[in-house]
Amino acid sequence: MEKLSSEVEREETSPGSRGPLWVAVLAACVGQFVVVLDISVINVALPSMRSALGIGEGGLQWVVNAYVITFAGLLMLGGRASDLFGYKKAFVVGLGVFTLASLLGGLAVEPWMLIVARALQGIGAALLSPATLTILTTTFTEGPQRVRAVAAWTAVGTGGGALGGLVGGLLTDYLSWRWVLLINVPLGFVALVMAVVWLKERHRPSSQRIDVLGAVLVTVGVGSLAYGISRIEVKGWTAAETLVPLLAGCAGLVAFVAVESRTSEPIMPLGLFRVRSVSVANTITLVSGTGFYAMWYFLSLYMQNVLGYSAVETGLALLPHTVSIIVASQFAPRLLHWIDGRSLLLVAGLLTSGGFVWQSFMGADGTFLGTLLGPGILLSFGAGLMMTLLAVSATAGVELSQAGLAAGLVNTSRTIGGAIGLSLLASVSTSRAAHAGEGAAALASGYGRAFLVAGLIILASTFMVALLPRQRRAGAE
Repeated sequence: MEKLSSEVEREETSPGSRGPLWVAVLAACVGQFVVVLDISVINVALPSMRSALGIGEGGLQWVVNAYVITFAGLLMLGGRASDLFGYKKAFVVGLGVFTLASLLGGLAVEPWMLIVARALQGIGAALLSPATLTILTTTFTEGPQRVRAVAAWTAVGTGGGALGGLVGGLLTDYLSWRWVLLINVPLGFVALVMAVVWLKERHRPSSQRIDVLGAVLVTVGVGSLAYGISRIEVKGWTAAETLVPLLAGCAGLVAFVAVESRTSEPIMPLGLFRVRSVSVANTITLVSGTGFYAMWYFLSLYMQNVLGYSAVETGLALLPHTVSIIVASQFAPRLLHWIDGRSLLLVAGLLTSGGFVWQSFMGADGTFLGTLLGPGILLSFGAGLMMTLLAVSATAGVELSQAGLAAGLVNTSRTIGGAIGLSLLASVSTSRAAHAGEGAAALASGYGRAFLVAGLIILASTFMVALLPRQRRAGAE
């Protein structure tokens, strides 16, 4: 971060500079932080929300699903909005909607008000999240500076996800569940003022008209797919409530591709997938993401259901994981001076999968030092490297006019991969626990099997690294 700041300061004083670049990095990081924080922070507060508002079990699921479905369904449209209208407008509008929705949710007095607010949060996040990465990929040219900027973005975003349980537990226990949502208001307000006053648009927005049919199809397709995936754990793979939205989502995406191949002004030019770094990096992100997001879920369950940790103790126990990811993402630019990106990504994948397999040996008599710390640091360090390098690869070689689309695509891959992984691994865990008997030992066995399967999936995705174009070492540029 220090090296990035010094280089940014030098560029600010250079001829032709169009605004303080540190603002771009800070705004992007704050925006990504609130988006990712809100995905995980809500889980701890769900029981309190149910009691306070009298929400039924079905309604409680929609407090989560309303956000996930709108967020996933609109991500690609949100990414394209940055290209068509400018990333500053997308950032400001997205953050404004997200902040206002957080305020409405925090003040909700009826279940429907909370669910509507969560859906609005998802809409705002879908505009905001791709814009945060677009700010960096258009502000910094490909090379060491962009890698450092994306590393900071990865570290802050991942930190938001990892801190969600701790922050949610503290706010719920010592203030109220409402502050799980209201915490976004001051953060959002500060970032909005910063963006409006200092953030500069660094590329000319496109005059292209928005592809309405394509926008509808991709939103319905991805949204239906996300909903179907969310029902797998509850209803199973063969239930109509699962199969119908899954099939509808697939049909919507097939129709979307057909429309985009024929329209003169597509919302997603299919030629983007001919950029090998984009197509391969997104595939790896989709596959490996099935393990990354489930990691926090199963570790939290293991600590609370098997080891007896409280929500706050669980959040504190996950801090070494957070620190390890942040350190790894900050080391990534330095390591690129010694090893090329493709080789470093291979090493990162092996470290991550090794950590997941090591963690799979968890038992009912586990301890923090003996069971959690070692594998946690290893898999988190590898994951921090992987996420940073994949974000850089997924936006490399992309024309400036399609930077927002590339950012939306990598976020969509990560989100859908996480949703698939959570549903798949939850089924694996439940099945294993059922065969192992009852009690803490059975639960630990189920969680361990989920980590083992996740580690094997990440290992499989690691072999796809060979398909990425070889990159020069940073020191050779």
